[in-house]
Amino acid sequence: MINFIFNQCCPETPPGFFEALLHYLIEVGPALLIGFLLSGIINEFVPEEWVEKHLGGKGIKPILLATLIGSILPICCWGSLPLAVSFQKKGARLGPVLAFLVATPGTSISAVLVTWSVLGLKFAVYIFIAVIIMGIVMGLIGNMFSVSKVENADESVCHCCCEAETKKTLLQHILSILKFAFVDMVKDIGLETAIGLVIAAIVASFDPVGRFVKLYLGGFSGYVFALVFGILMYICATSSPPMVDAFIGRGLSSGAGMTMLLVGPITSYGTILVINKKFGFRVLFSYLFCISLLSLFFGYLFSVLS
Repeated sequence: MINFIFNQCCPETPPGFFEALLHYLIEVGPALLIGFLLSGIINEFVPEEWVEKHLGGKGIKPILLATLIGSILPICCWGSLPLAVSFQKKGARLGPVLAFLVATPGTSISAVLVTWSVLGLKFAVYIFIAVIIMGIVMGLIGNMFSVSKVENADESVCHCCCEAETKKTLLQHILSILKFAFVDMVKDIGLETAIGLVIAAIVASFDPVGRFVKLYLGGFSGYVFALVFGILMYICATSSPPMVDAFIGRGLSSGAGMTMLLVGPITSYGTILVINKKFGFRVLFSYLFCISLLSLFFGYLFSVLS
């Protein structure tokens, strides 16, 4: 963690930008590579058709399935949007759709590994459990709304139905896994991950940022900052841990850091626009309100348990 760097030097002398950036690259790199590879394996051997089949019907079971499936799928918010619209078009209720939109960007295998590597096992386990609970709660609330089935969803947001594929050879499976892991995933979240690392290095190395955090972001104000920052600035679940670690290293509480980890990935602009367009402003307002409250609650609870 970046605190290790601080402990090696005077507290008033933060590390240089490139020193902090190199530290995060070394710390995040191995976990990110492993996460990408596991994501490629899941993408190759877990068919979308199986996912879609189990999200219809009433009750809590589809919500549980949508949450659990979303928590392991190797896609961020932007990849989850076409799937979510497709689920609703095929008959899924609003509850499972919203649960999926919470769990999918909120956590993933790569995100858990990076969080564990940067912030520790306690953070990784807690955020995984918190995201699942948030998905279930949001799903139950979503089922209270009456939303008509999507009749003519735009082709641009609905994923294409795959034609029957010929059986792949072992080499083709390997190539497909590697392409998804280290080409498609890098295109999907590579830029956001790089931006997150750069912001983390700036926060860790730029002394005025540290002074601002220490002076003004203690206590409840830190939670407000984390909530607003997370909503306004989309931070994918894989790239947010280094940035949150840097903020914590400069004085932000662990609870406020947890709030930022939770709310950032779940409330992207893409999610906000799609929910408003497909399900209406009432659903969007309820979604943002509930996610904000739950993120603040789980953040504060984490600070109490830490």
